[in-house]
Amino acid sequence: MPSPALLLEQILRDVPRRVPRRYRLRQAPSASALPLRHVNPATALARVIEQAREAIAHGAAPDAALKPRFIDALAAVITEAMHADSGDRAFQAMVLRHRTPRVREFASLSAQADQDRRQIHAAVNAIAHPAKQQRALEAWQREALARLHASASLAHNEAHYAGLHATVRNLLALPELAKGSDFEPALADLRDSPALARLCRLEALAPDPLVQQYVSLLDAYGPRPGTPAAVAQGRASQRRGAAVEALAVRALEALAQRLNAAQENPHGYRVVSSMRVPASIPGTHERAKTEWDVVLLERLHAKTCDIAPVWNVRLLVEAKASVESATTDLPRLMRGLRLLAHAEENVVYTFETQQGPVRLHGASLHAQGIDETGLLKTVLYCCDAPAGGASRMLNAASRMQLLSAPASLEYASARWDGQHADPERLDAVWQHLTQSPRWQAVLDQYSMLRLVRELMVHPEDLMSTIRDATGSPPGCSPGCSQYTANERPC
Repeated sequence: MPSPALLLEQILRDVPRRVPRRYRLRQAPSASALPLRHVNPATALARVIEQAREAIAHGAAPDAALKPRFIDALAAVITEAMHADSGDRAFQAMVLRHRTPRVREFASLSAQADQDRRQIHAAVNAIAHPAKQQRALEAWQREALARLHASASLAHNEAHYAGLHATVRNLLALPELAKGSDFEPALADLRDSPALARLCRLEALAPDPLVQQYVSLLDAYGPRPGTPAAVAQGRASQRRGAAVEALAVRALEALAQRLNAAQENPHGYRVVSSMRVPASIPGTHERAKTEWDVVLLERLHAKTCDIAPVWNVRLLVEAKASVESATTDLPRLMRGLRLLAHAEENVVYTFETQQGPVRLHGASLHAQGIDETGLLKTVLYCCDAPAGGASRMLNAASRMQLLSAPASLEYASARWDGQHADPERLDAVWQHLTQSPRWQAVLDQYSMLRLVRELMVHPEDLMSTIRDATGSPPGCSPGCSQYTANERPC
């Protein structure tokens, strides 16, 4: 019979390894195994990209035959996206923005409109907040400030900033202001504000037919950022993610309970959630994961009774509402692991968690692996989304980067005009893909997708595997019918 320590290690190794991978990608045939005309354009494109990546990874240049196949596949993806009925509305909006200066200006102004609105709101409140109106000594001042505040409210609620600008001009023309007023300089600053000028220009562009077409395409694609529908959609996604996280916490707590029972120590293992990486860990925190959803911790020197225990990290679980969100998250997760690996081995770091502060040993953080083997031992993505349906070999982010390349937009713009669109102009995208470090994520996209699917498990499968690996349900004891001589009481 193995010793308790070996039994614990075996359980900890077996659980991540044995959880069924219902999201795992089927082994994809090579790009040459099936004629590309027999697969959809996005799949054909992904296969060619993967062959190029494999060649570059082995220190060779991609086969010369791959470039024309890449160009043909990308041209087909663009043609499909431009289809009037079934095409990609977001890409069509991007093409319209690329080809039309007025639409480009409207899009640029829209991108900073929320910030401009907040700036104008703050400026008006600094002049005409209702409390300031009450403190005004003269009736004409109270009336002028009330007019300004009402005009700003109308501008905010009905996008009528030209009306606000007119109100400010009219107030500055009042004879009383010519005699001098405390708020005259602030009104002049508001009138000349670049933020107000941008909002007025945004309103002036809105009725343009091409701008209207652009907005219609964006609305057909989905709710725009900042809209109530987008906010509601984001909240729904957060609720789904929180529900998955709760299931992951429950599963790991069951595992911790069984591990504690196996070593007859109720405090040997614990689970924490929302574990935040402290600034004291050296390394680049920017764009790295600095908050881990669910973490299984093992107490260092478990038999001691130290008041402030030190813990080792044994398993990291990230909860995701969808497969796509995990695919997007993986680069940040890997940067987060690299950040943890910068921990000094003999230092104890304090992490804040939902359950309070925990002290983690630097050696355990330093040991977190960032290669595929290390990830498969210590990291899981937990997701309860349906696993059925055809696997998408080209992820959404890589597809959009390919489509938004200037050469792709030029090719699509020519098709928009009904002109002959020469696919050879897409050669520039191939050069970027195979030579530019900025395109590394696209080049690696299928291998990353495969890895994400390999790390992803369903919470029900995780719980079932924990039961199987430990051989008894939570709470069993020597008197329980499911307790065996090889098990210790829970």
